[in-house]
Amino acid sequence: MKQANLAVIMTCHNRRNTTLACLRALYQQKNPCDVYLTDDGSSDGTAEAIKAEYPEVKILQGNGNLFWVGGMHLAFGEAIKNQYDYYLWLNDDTFLETNAVSKLLRIHQNLIEQGCIDSIVVGSTKDATTGKATYGGAVKSKKWYSNKFEFVEPSSAIQKCDAMYGNCVLIPKTVAAKVGNVDTTFVHSLGDLDYALRAGKLGCQIWVAPEYVGTCTKNSIRNSWVDTNLNVLERLKKALQIKAFPLKPWTVFCRRHSGPFWIFYWFLPYIRAMIGYKNLASSPTFAEDINQTNSEV
Repeated sequence: MKQANLAVIMTCHNRRNTTLACLRALYQQKNPCDVYLTDDGSSDGTAEAIKAEYPEVKILQGNGNLFWVGGMHLAFGEAIKNQYDYYLWLNDDTFLETNAVSKLLRIHQNLIEQGCIDSIVVGSTKDATTGKATYGGAVKSKKWYSNKFEFVEPSSAIQKCDAMYGNCVLIPKTVAAKVGNVDTTFVHSLGDLDYALRAGKLGCQIWVAPEYVGTCTKNSIRNSWVDTNLNVLERLKKALQIKAFPLKPWTVFCRRHSGPFWIFYWFLPYIRAMIGYKNLASSPTFAEDINQTNSEV
């Protein structure tokens, strides 16, 4: 069997040591790959350090205002020009286990044999200290009044899901040809969820790989748009920021994916911001804190 050629898609900003640690884990994989990485205006010497340690990485320069979606769009678009068999989205704070890439590729090959060619394979991550799940696949809540996506706990078998967070996602060329690039209507969050939902509408399937493929620490929601230690006005301001629910991207997302009653769902995060969560330790962990995805900071 011909070995698949793989492009790894990344973006980073001012996390030099974290980004380098991510690349070290990536280059311990058995599968060769080409890395396309957007350095979004880092001022901490990230690009220089990568060039010194991994000169083969294809670094694209951002202006500091691309955030996750813009950075991924730039790197993904450059890689697509070279028509790879697979594209692996990888957050720069995600540290892969040594067999992770092989595992994801093998799962997709099995799906091809089952006739599921246009399939995205999502790798789940956990916290390195607590062992608790952090990012991966998600299913749409079955509650009619909810716009949430609920985390799919990885099991010993592959599982179908509706959407994913973009920390570790394997996209074959057939899906990339159908769906295209990440939509720059979005800025930091929502771009990965939108990509998955657009893929589903085009007949693609999304699968959660068995077990965990690596570690990634979940961002804290303290001092965020739901933290009741902040007053209502401060929470609303945070809810409207780029990494939460800015008006235009959130409007597009709801109109595109939330059905005829999208305006009802559009209001929900702003209402939640006004209410807040008194007990942050027990607050929702996946889709309710939607702005915690894609932790390029």
